Amino acid sequence: MKNTQIAAVVVLAIGGVGIGAAALMSDPIGERVAQSPATLQTASFSVENMTCATCPITVRRAMEGVAGVHDVTIDYETKTATANFDPARTTAGAIAAASTNAGYPAERNDELHL
Repeated sequence: MKNTQIAAVVVLAIGGVGIGAAALMSDPIGERVAQSPATLQTASFSVENMTCATCPITVRRAMEGVAGVHDVTIDYETKTATANFDPARTTAGAIAAASTNAGYPAERNDELHL
């Protein structure tokens, strides 16, 4: 079972082509479930303490570790993160808290809380 999960993560990390209209995300017990992109919301965050090239990896992993987060994009140059998430499963505040708890305080950029 773990080998299958690792292989799936590797495939998704390399490019995840062929996923189609439904995006994949982790549920709280680590299984992969389909998530319609139409139900996802996007939040942008300012992230502090990113001082080296590996910092964005830690921030991305912390944010993606929150159940309900579909994907996270980090821009090291502007010190920002953008997360796509299922609002029925998590909040922008929980995503920011995950980054903060990893040592990279995050604050929501966009004031529109959908």
